[in-house]
Amino acid sequence: MVARDEVYEKLEGLLRSLGFKKTELRVYKLLLEKKRPMRITEIQRELGLSERSVREHVLNLYRKGVLKRTLIEQGWLGYVYTAASPKELIERIKESIIQRINEIEKEISD
Repeated sequence: MVARDEVYEKLEGLLRSLGFKKTELRVYKLLLEKKRPMRITEIQRELGLSERSVREHVLNLYRKGVLKRTLIEQGWLGYVYTAASPKELIERIKESIIQRINEIEKEISD
């Protein structure tokens, strides 16, 4: 069986090749390792980044389907984020690539 670190290294290499930023990868890895929902401020503290930077990267990752978010209400309204599993992420990447290939093939054949 392949070690978890080795799997993450390979996944990280794939994500880098797809244009993911270094900080986005740090956010994803943190959430993957913590295995629990985290708020923006918690991610910020863990990584030592500005809140604005964390918000930007988290939103990018959420839009790409790398992170999931849940609305919570604990005296305040806000989101907590969790990482998609490597397996889920690979499936999303495959679907996205196949969709893009199909679109290009359609344009070529028209």
